[in-house]
Order: sequence, then structure tokens, then C-alpha cells
Amino acid sequence: MSTEKVLKSIEKIAKEQEDFYKYLHSHPELSMEESNTANMVCEKLVSFGYDVQRIGGGIVGVLKNGEGKTVLYRADMDALPIKEISNLPYASSVTQKKLKGEMVPVMHACGHDFHVTAGIGAAWAMANNKDEWSGTYIALFQPGEELGCGSQSMVEDGLVEKIPHPDIAFAQHVLVAPKSGMVGVCPGPFLSTAASIDIKVYGKGSHGSMPHLSVDTVVLAANIVTRLQTIVAREINPMDMAVLTVGALNAGDTSNIIPQEAVIKINIRAYTDEVREHLIEAIKRTVKAECTASRSPKDPEFKIYNEYPPTINDKEAAFKLQEAFKKYLGEDRVEKDYQPMSASEDFSNIPNAFGIPYVFWGFGAYNKKEDILPNHNPAFAPDLHPTMETGTEAAIVAAMSYLEKNDIKKGL
Repeated sequence: MSTEKVLKSIEKIAKEQEDFYKYLHSHPELSMEESNTANMVCEKLVSFGYDVQRIGGGIVGVLKNGEGKTVLYRADMDALPIKEISNLPYASSVTQKKLKGEMVPVMHACGHDFHVTAGIGAAWAMANNKDEWSGTYIALFQPGEELGCGSQSMVEDGLVEKIPHPDIAFAQHVLVAPKSGMVGVCPGPFLSTAASIDIKVYGKGSHGSMPHLSVDTVVLAANIVTRLQTIVAREINPMDMAVLTVGALNAGDTSNIIPQEAVIKINIRAYTDEVREHLIEAIKRTVKAECTASRSPKDPEFKIYNEYPPTINDKEAAFKLQEAFKKYLGEDRVEKDYQPMSASEDFSNIPNAFGIPYVFWGFGAYNKKEDILPNHNPAFAPDLHPTMETGTEAAIVAAMSYLEKNDIKKGL
């Protein structure tokens, strides 16, 4: 009955959790600038009795409770440069200066406020039910997920050396599927690796009436965009997932001037590093060839950024967690056949640095199934209940599936 008792205990903090969530939602902070959120998390963990460290812009609380496994649970803290139009009474009206100095509106449009709230709720529950489990629980709150650099920032600041070595790592994300109140676990590949690529190509400017004297970067860029579409269609195995999206093409300012430069912005996704590297190599090869064919006077330039690793759930751990969710949340709250997604996350940098298995799962945002607004929408507003409770419960069940005293006695 240990896990049931821990789950039952969070009823005591329901109002406090709701207030905490609403404050977070109305006070979002941009990636790698989450100072207020980090301070609040730090204060909470210290008050719960955790040993707390600031590492790479994040907060890590360690709670040692005798012999047993060590479990790491991660929550991301950052928000997005989006103006909120949700009409919630606690909607954000915050503006913040970006790293480059530009003032922008800020919103928790991806649900990281739910992640932090669930992480704090689970941290409280573990600290206030120490008779029900044995081992070490690590509550990690990460910055900068939206930029793909926050987890690596913590690793580079000595995370592996500064905290106990976990046996397993967990994380979750609020999503439009499954339905609110439910969780979904996908063994094996779940989220894609990703990267953004900016390409600058060079030509020779000219008056629009004299195109024969130019090297037209508009035509060059258009040819590149068209040719890039063949990479996934003709170079990638149809059994492998790959996405290549041209999100922007910028060249010139007026109708009668042929511009000297053009910029193409690309985003790629795949489930494996091998396919990702193939895409990057093929993009570079294709762009260089088109530049040569167009008599470009200068080699193209490539900038690769916002790189995300693949999220590949350990199958054994994922199946174990799935069964734990069915047992403690109920089979009707566990999505059947939860499928991989082409979204991306940087969480796996953390367990990969430790060389340990991990599971990343989804929990639902909306009670209804139609007319829902997805993550990153300016009106994104998950149903507060039961979304908040589900995230907290799921985090607790994940931890207790390795730390519950009954499981320890069985040698699990």
C-alpha cells in the first residue's frame, strides 16, 4: 500500500499546488533566464529537506533515505517568446529582454509550468512519506529546454560529478494527446532528434532589367528548396522517419534589384543520429552542387543550431512503468498503443551523460478531443484539473516503482 499512501497524501497540498501553478503561469521566464522560477524551486526543495545545488542554470535537490535505488526526475522550467491570448484570469502579461537585448512577450505556451508544479508536488510527497520508500530521490529542474541547450549546460557544469549516480531517469511532457487525466508510454524511440540549419548563399547583384549580368540568388535559392525535397524521398529508407522542412527563404527587398545574398532556414527531424547525419550531409552536398551550377562566386555558409538528441525510451523500463501506471492510476488512464512523435526534447542528454536508462512519457492536457489548441499556440491553456494532479501522480508512481520498500524486498 506504500505507493497508494504517497499518492493519497498529495490531496493535502492541492490548493497550494494550484496557487503555485497559477503563479508560475503568470510569471514565465525565457530560456536560460529562469532566475525567479529557479529561486522558487530552490526555496521549496530546501523547505522539504532536500540538499540543493545550483548547476548549469538548473536546480537539483537530493533526498537520501537509506539503502536502495537512486531515481532522478527531471522537469524543465522555461517559457516561450509568445504573447498570451488565452483569456485565463492568470494569463501572462510579462515581457522580458532576450539574450540579444530585444524585449518580447513571454508565455508558458508549452506547459513547462505544469512540469515544474508536478515536480514540486512529487518532491513534497517523497519528502513527507519517507517511511514508504528507501533509496535516493533526485528532483532536477532544468533550464533552457526550448533552446536545446539547458540539459547540456547542466552536464557541462559538472552534473555527473556533483550528484549521486542515478539508476534510472524519468521525465514527462503535457501534450494534446492523450486526453487529460491519462498518461501514455512509448517503449523505444519516442521523440525525434532535431536540428535547425541556416544557409547563406551568394550571387552577383544586378539591375532587374539586366539579369544576364547577375548570379541570381533568388533563382538559386528556389532551385535549392526544390532539390532538397528529394533527399527524404530518394535518399532515406522509407522505413526510417525523416522530416526536412524549409521554414524560411529570405532574399532581396524590392522588385527591380537582383540580390547578392539569400538565406534559407531549415529544420530537420529523425529518430536516429544516423539518419540525422545523413540529412545534414545531403543538405550540404545539395546546396554546394546548386551553387556550383549557378556560378556562385563564394562558397555557401552553414550554421547548425538548436540541436536535440533523440529520445529513445529503455524498453524494459518503459514496460515496467506502463504496468505501474495501470496498477496505481488505473488501466483506463493509460493510453493504449501510444505512438512516437516527431517533436524533440533535450532531456536525454542527462541520462546519456550518466550512461543510464530512462523513460519519457506524455500526459494529457485537455478533457475534450476537438477544437484543442496545441503546444506553442498563443492560446494554449490545458485544463488545470485533472492535468495538474495527473502529472504529479505520474511522477510519484515512476519514482515509487523503483523506491517502494515492497519492491526493494523483492529485489526489483
